[in-house]
Order: sequence, then C-alpha cells, then structure tokens
Amino acid sequence: MRYKVFNGKVIRSNEILENASVLVSNRKVEGIETRQIDYPDAIEIDAKGNYISPGFIDIHLHGGGGADFMDGTVEAFLTIAETHARYGTTAMLPTTLTAEKEDLEATLNAYEVAKTNNTKGSAFLGMHLEGPYFAMSQRGAQDPRFIRNPDENEYRGIVSKYKSIKRWSAAPELPGAIEFGKFLVANNILAAIAHTDAIYEEAAEAFENGYSLATHFYSGMSGVTRRNAYRYAGVVEAGYLIDEMDVEIIADGIHLPAALLQLIHKIKGSKRTALITDAMRGAAMPEGESVLGGLKNGTKVIIEDGVAKMPDRKAFAGSVATFDRLVRNMLNLAKLPLLDVIQMASLTPARIMKMDQSKGSIEIGKDADIVIFDSDIKVQLTMVEGRVVYQK
Repeated sequence: MRYKVFNGKVIRSNEILENASVLVSNRKVEGIETRQIDYPDAIEIDAKGNYISPGFIDIHLHGGGGADFMDGTVEAFLTIAETHARYGTTAMLPTTLTAEKEDLEATLNAYEVAKTNNTKGSAFLGMHLEGPYFAMSQRGAQDPRFIRNPDENEYRGIVSKYKSIKRWSAAPELPGAIEFGKFLVANNILAAIAHTDAIYEEAAEAFENGYSLATHFYSGMSGVTRRNAYRYAGVVEAGYLIDEMDVEIIADGIHLPAALLQLIHKIKGSKRTALITDAMRGAAMPEGESVLGGLKNGTKVIIEDGVAKMPDRKAFAGSVATFDRLVRNMLNLAKLPLLDVIQMASLTPARIMKMDQSKGSIEIGKDADIVIFDSDIKVQLTMVEGRVVYQK
C-alpha cells in the first residue's frame, strides 16, 4: 500500500520539519515533503499536528502483555510484538533468560515460526541470548541453577543450529569468556558485557576482543570496588572511559534515577546510548503477582510501583516499561532535547545492531517504520515496514 502521512512535525536525524509529510510506497519511505503535494492512490493519514517519528527499536526485552519469550510458544512471541507495537516499538530483539538448554531451544524454535507469522506487531530483528554465562555474584533475578562458565561445545552447537542469534550477553571475566567473545564476533553476533564483576582491566580486554556493548548499564555490573585496601575501577567506569563502547539503559525512571540518566548522556551522548525497556511479561498489565521468565521454570515476582520486584522486595526483577514511557522519562526526568532522545530510541540501537542502513531514521529508501505521537508521547499510530499495525 501507498501512504501519505501528512500535517505533522517530522523528526529527522538533526531537525524537526514543521507541517511536513512522509510518503510511503512498497514498505519504504519514498519521500519527505514540506509542501503540499499530490500522491495518487495513497491512503492519507492526518497526523493532526503531532510528531511523525522514526519507530522505536528495543534491542533488549523479555515480554509484555502477559507473555514472555521464555514461554517458548509462537503465541507468546506474537502477543509481545503486538503489545509493544501499541506503544511505538516498531522493531525488537527478543531476549532470553538463563534457563535449561531445552527451554532455550524451545524459545529459539518458536522464534523461527513466529517471525514468518508476525504481521500485526513489532518486527523481529533476531534473538538476544542473555546468559547463562554470568557471574553468580551479579546474577540479579537470573536463575542461579543454570548459571555457568562459557562452554565451547555448547555455544558452538547453539550458534551453528540457530542463525537467528544476533546478540549474546555474558560476563567477560569468566574462564573462556574472551574466546567466546572472539567466536561471537567471527559469527557476526554482537557480544555484550552483562551480569559481571569484572574490573576495568578485564572489561578493557573484553572490549579489545569484541565486547562492544554494556548490557543494561549500571544494572548487574561492577563499579569501583576495594580489594585488600586497593581500589579498582569496574565495568561502569570502563563504559565511560572507553569512548567507543556503547551502553544501553533502562530508562523506566526506577532502575536509574534522573541524575544517572543525565550523567550517562553527558558522558556517552545520544550516539553511544540506546534506550531499552528490558520489559518482562508484566509490561502493559495490571500490578500484582507475576512470573519472570517462562511459566514452566520462571520466578514468582511482584509488580508494584511501576516495576517488578523479587518477593522479598529487596531487588528489582525486571522492568514493566513500554517504550513511550522511556521517551517521556528522558524528556521530563532527564530534561534532554527531543532530538537526542529520539536518536537514543531509534538510530543508535539500529547502528549498534548494524541495521542503520535500513532502520532508525526517516530517510528515503529506509523501511517505513513510523510512529505518530502527541506532545505527551501518547502513541496515536504505529507503522511497521509500511503496514499500519496500531491506530488509536
């Protein structure tokens, strides 16, 4: 179908065009106009003076709408994709949790089927494996029963079987983790640092060997530590000191306070910082009891105060944010400019995943991934690759 999305403020990479239109044909952006123009045979969508933005790209989320990817079903995948599309997410990287191998494979198998049947939700960009190669001391809500060191036979077998894997998060200080990172890079898989107690020197070595992203920055990672009276910088400091290292942040307003959101942006900037929901099944659901991970082996949690908590309420157990909430928080809590925030929501995650040639901004020839939202970041319409999948 052809669309003319008109009468809106089009957000480009470095400017906002007033009273502009976006022309869509064959699932791509065909034109961007600041004047009235006829576009024959097109369906017209009046943005009513609202923002016309590139779609939000979530490169780390686990669930939403009452479903989790670790449920291992096609239905779960489609439910999550459709749920998050309502809040502006046009593309996502489905993410696993530390689990038994058979549960992991069930999820990877479900992805293959779900991708071919996903016509009403956010596009799937490939799978993100979070775990099981983590530091036990930084496991957070990850199930300790399945945490272990990198196993070469295991990860080689999984990667050879599942070409959908595009990202894998691990603790780089573990025995065999550097070789694991090299293997991932050689197979065009993004290696990310996560749930780690590494000191700066270990994180720097990991970066030199392919670990280019810090997973949910600050969460589940070391900062300055003291050992036998000596202080050591940690992964947080490495994220700041290594200019080329990317970071992703859970901007739900709870995992990180406003001051840290501002600090991260001040040091890393919008070109090196990606927004993520890290959402679990409780996203877009009422508060109360829920399950983190799959229904079969998941962990019981409590959703309250806008976040998932462990039953003893001593630690968070995941975000329940949708992407519109992230954008609002970066604008209202962190007080950042809209262009910077939208870059962190779109072009930066696209570039991190090496998909910025086709996604991440409204440019002629790129995928027509478009979100219309008002001044309060309330989503009015979501278009995924030229298909309207949500309209208020």
